[in-house]
Amino acid sequence: MAQVILKNLDKFYGSNQILHGIDLEIQDGEFAVLVGPSGCGKSTTLRIVAGLEEASGGDVYIGDTRVNDVEPKNRDIAMVFQNYALYPHMNVYENMAFGLRLRKYSDEEIKERVEEAAEILSVQDYLYRRPKELSGGQRQRVAVGRAIVRKPSVFLFDEPLSNLDAKLRVQMRTEIKKLHAKLKTTMIYVTHDQVEAMTMGDRIVVMKDGYIMQADHPLKIYEKPQNHFVGSFIGSPAMNFFEVEVQSEQLVNEKFSLPIKDIHPAALKSYEGRKIRLGIRPEHFKLLDTYSSIAASLEVSELMGNESYLYCTTGVDTFIARVPDNTPRKIGSGLSLFAEPEDYQFFDLESGERID
Repeated sequence: MAQVILKNLDKFYGSNQILHGIDLEIQDGEFAVLVGPSGCGKSTTLRIVAGLEEASGGDVYIGDTRVNDVEPKNRDIAMVFQNYALYPHMNVYENMAFGLRLRKYSDEEIKERVEEAAEILSVQDYLYRRPKELSGGQRQRVAVGRAIVRKPSVFLFDEPLSNLDAKLRVQMRTEIKKLHAKLKTTMIYVTHDQVEAMTMGDRIVVMKDGYIMQADHPLKIYEKPQNHFVGSFIGSPAMNFFEVEVQSEQLVNEKFSLPIKDIHPAALKSYEGRKIRLGIRPEHFKLLDTYSSIAASLEVSELMGNESYLYCTTGVDTFIARVPDNTPRKIGSGLSLFAEPEDYQFFDLESGERID
């Protein structure tokens, strides 16, 4: 096992800068998830750690070793790709054994490692089938197994579940978490799916445009996003935002006013008379008519079984409320939506940074 340290990492493709001074420490045995929209630099970061891309600037350490000039095969890492990358003419056993054969392991050692990995991943019954005879989930297990037999210091996963259907993705992310708990090996996992990030990572690294926006425990990121982007990206459905003006004891919008006496942070006092961005998560809304509720009209209702997603508009802002019932509602009907002031989140209108 080993920690992975990135220091002031830059990456250029010609004049286009992909990564901007990335600094990140992933601890020994940690499961870190890099998450962000397409083009944010997360896969490039992973490929630089693997040695498949060369950094334009900065340093990469695996353990105590600077590996910028170390060949990928000598970095003591194993990578699982999105497309499985299995050899179609080899059976499962040979696919899993291939890397060990290249490293001149004995047949006995190869057999022991392959069978151990196959048992961990429940593919022991498929060892002599070829990839075309396997389902997508089974192929992904084999790809993970090929990495496990190497017994590396660091596992790298590049969107490994994106080719699977929804049910298999849920199953496989559970299997990968169980695998991490068993192996206790450092894992770096790249995904654009924030649900995967929230459910799998010990720590989430949220990226945008080649910068790290926030790196923290999933619950901390959910409860206290560092900026507007993180608040909008992490959470399903996404956080709602309203432009409001700060007055002495209330937040004023064109369509509503919300009292904030005794609950707003001291930092809001410096914003009096100015506009900020108010964030409220969909699940914090209640269908309740009070003096501090928001009057809205229902545009769309999605019944999810044990809850409903209500897409609403005030005439100025559109937002989503996630309420714990499945009562059918008429489109265009009026709603009063209330959120506890303690659940308000505040962001600077220009910088997007959290006001806390």
